[in-house]
Amino acid sequence: MIWKAFALAALAVAAGCTAPTPAAAPQPSVESAREQCNAEPAQFLVGQKLTAVLTDEARKASGAKSARVLRPGQAVTMEFNPMRVNVEVNRSEVVTAIRCG
Repeated sequence: MIWKAFALAALAVAAGCTAPTPAAAPQPSVESAREQCNAEPAQFLVGQKLTAVLTDEARKASGAKSARVLRPGQAVTMEFNPMRVNVEVNRSEVVTAIRCG
């Protein structure tokens, strides 16, 4: 009888010590998925001369919410922003790369 009580007490303690089930990661909303950058569709702009219109085309083609131009030697912040497209240009203002971040 004492063993039954001991076994039940041990089960109760064990049940209280289990780790909580982790919550599922929140799914991105449809709106945020539309604003997330995908640089692939904007690659046709590489090799073209930089203009304000080209920068806006890169933003629209990539689905990004914002765009920034990166010039050689320019100081830039290093934080990754999945909703931004970076248009990299050379000294002649010709687009050399289009990347997200």
